[in-house]
Amino acid sequence: MAFKSKKQKAVTIDREKLHGIDEAIALAKSGATSKFDETIEVALNLGVDPRHADQMVRGVVTLPKGTGKTVRVGVFAKGAKADEARAAGADVVGAEDLMELVQGGTIDFDRCIATPDMMGIVGRLGKILGPKGMMPNPKLGTVTMNVGAAVEAAKGGQIEYRVEKAGIIHSGIGKASFPAEDLRANFDALVDAVVKAKPSGAKGKYVQKVAVSSTMGVGIKVDVAGVVAA
Repeated sequence: MAFKSKKQKAVTIDREKLHGIDEAIALAKSGATSKFDETIEVALNLGVDPRHADQMVRGVVTLPKGTGKTVRVGVFAKGAKADEARAAGADVVGAEDLMELVQGGTIDFDRCIATPDMMGIVGRLGKILGPKGMMPNPKLGTVTMNVGAAVEAAKGGQIEYRVEKAGIIHSGIGKASFPAEDLRANFDALVDAVVKAKPSGAKGKYVQKVAVSSTMGVGIKVDVAGVVAA
């Protein structure tokens, strides 16, 4: 049995009740009583089977109010593009030298961007970066010649979302310290992006369940009808 603090015990949540999204966010914030600034997280259960290519849901979205996290960005580039990446605020920039660091187990970044000509080098790191969800991908805008804009987007609140094997997308939408209206704006941006990314193979009801929680808190069920028509 997980230990609950007095503050957590004071927050009573009916885990079977469907809540409006604003109420759910308020409850999640009130239940975030840890000493650290917990992340407010969203779980979206989708009517897809990601084992089928035409039912994969993956993309990027910029959270308008940011993530509340400091994102370290690594860029594989040379010459002028490397300079562009550094000017945009990239934390680590390199080519073969950066590949060797990663192969040696040093990964000092959370997001990875590469120019197209570097993919021969980055491809060798697939077994390392792939499982961590860091492999650059042209569909996600992380394989690009416009590295400056990509770095700024990653630093400015852009996140990647991807449906997991069970058909669920998990994503943070900010910190518990965020104003409720900022969390709502980020929530709306995420849901809108996921709905627009509905794959051709999805049949029946697409967004089936929605829940909100804090890092250490319980899941709070959200009335899907109140946030999405699909």
